[in-house]
Amino acid sequence: MSVDPDDVTPTAIKDCNGAIVTYGAPVLPGAMFLLAYYKDTPILGVPSCAMYSKRTIFDLVLPRVLSEEKLSFEDIAAYGNGGMCLNCGVCTFPHCSFGK
Repeated sequence: MSVDPDDVTPTAIKDCNGAIVTYGAPVLPGAMFLLAYYKDTPILGVPSCAMYSKRTIFDLVLPRVLSEEKLSFEDIAAYGNGGMCLNCGVCTFPHCSFGK
């Protein structure tokens, strides 16, 4: 996902009658995350930080999506408390404060 005005992802989702839950998340790295649904199929727009960061919003959301939990705006907003990865020298995720 991108902040560029040329990014047509949100428009394409709307054009196919998908529902955008959120375009943005209170999580670093991963603030430009997009969550949408087309019927019951989740659409995840993952920001470019997922290519180089060890842990991102994708690590928090993917297990929930794979377990077929339908996430809401409130679910994503709840990541605001504990939403910053501290990039610890030794990563202990998921046994750390990230996403808690």
